[in-house]
Amino acid sequence: MYKNIKIFTDGSCIYNPGPGGCAAILQYHKHEKILTKSFFLTTNNRMELMASIIALESLKKKCSILLITDSKYLKKGITKWIYNWKKSNWKRNNKQKVKNIDLWRRLELSLINHKILWKWIKSHSSNIMNNKCDKLARISAKNPIEEDLGYIKNKK
Repeated sequence: MYKNIKIFTDGSCIYNPGPGGCAAILQYHKHEKILTKSFFLTTNNRMELMASIIALESLKKKCSILLITDSKYLKKGITKWIYNWKKSNWKRNNKQKVKNIDLWRRLELSLINHKILWKWIKSHSSNIMNNKCDKLARISAKNPIEEDLGYIKNKK
């Protein structure tokens, strides 16, 4: 039996690359759980991915999920692009290595036990939960507490 939940996610980065933060809000019936992470040096796209990863990795049971994001990069990456990336050994059409492979792999693993529907919404629109996630991600970006080791490793 799957639990039905909604997840709202957002990522934020000051400068880009720079300090970054991400936030996820999980809703199950009347319950709400907020998750955030922050990093000293990262990118906006990494934070968009990380927001969904921390939400999905926090789930302890099988869930049917509606994941709402304002990131086209996240939604298209996980629902379309990833299949070709994997077939081409994590290369894009221009033969360059896909960015953020570490997080794409981690995100894909976090989906295994769940049914998920990805929904894109326009950022900074009238969606109260998306705006709340945006605010939490921006606050987190302004208060970094850890290193994004995947970003640092890829830059070497």
